Amino acid sequence: MPDEERTYRRWLRSELRSFRVRIDESDLLISAERPLPDLAERALRSVRADLEAYLRRDPGFAAALRPYESQPDAPLIAREMAEAARLAEVGPMAAVAGAVAEHVGRALLAQTRQVIVENGGDIFLHTARPRTAAIYAGSSPLSGRLGLTISLTNRPLGLCTSSGTVGPSLSFGKADAAIVLADSAALADAAATALGNRIQTADDIPAALEHVQTIPGLLGAAVVIGDHFGAWGELEVVRVAS
Repeated sequence: MPDEERTYRRWLRSELRSFRVRIDESDLLISAERPLPDLAERALRSVRADLEAYLRRDPGFAAALRPYESQPDAPLIAREMAEAARLAEVGPMAAVAGAVAEHVGRALLAQTRQVIVENGGDIFLHTARPRTAAIYAGSSPLSGRLGLTISLTNRPLGLCTSSGTVGPSLSFGKADAAIVLADSAALADAAATALGNRIQTADDIPAALEHVQTIPGLLGAAVVIGDHFGAWGELEVVRVAS
């Protein structure tokens, strides 16, 4: 996603130290107790190399729009993406941004107790205090005005967003933002895609939120379409200053 499309990064407010790591299309904004750019870059290069090598020998994995079983000797990231896709009933690449953020975040936890890794709107976090994320929903009048506070602490979490109106990611729906909180960022990413796919109009919000509650490992979800909003689970909706 080009820099001009990442305006939501202006809304980052944290006492943690932030730094950016970029390799090809991967562009991570990372917050930790101290800057760890070298470790983050090594982790990103490693996970990208593993996944790229796997996709070259199993091109069906990248093309699938439905759950797709990874090969027995697939790298860990591919196996995690495949499992997340199976639970959410989407293709495994729907989990890629969250999975990459999570793998880098896990590596950083060896040297920091708190970390937030944002990868194109998909976030892995492990922090000691509640955090609030402003909702970026493109041209929706609610964009930048509402936030989601996550009170769960000292555990790995994924907070990921899919959109049918913002960014290059594939969505079959029309949500300005479909957001999922889960035990893992790979699962949150895949489930956000599944949630967004079910939103064509504001009338779809209740049924879509009811559906995602059946996916194991999900902790909360929210949807924005135009000036309509709905939420469920371990997410406190708050107003934020833009």
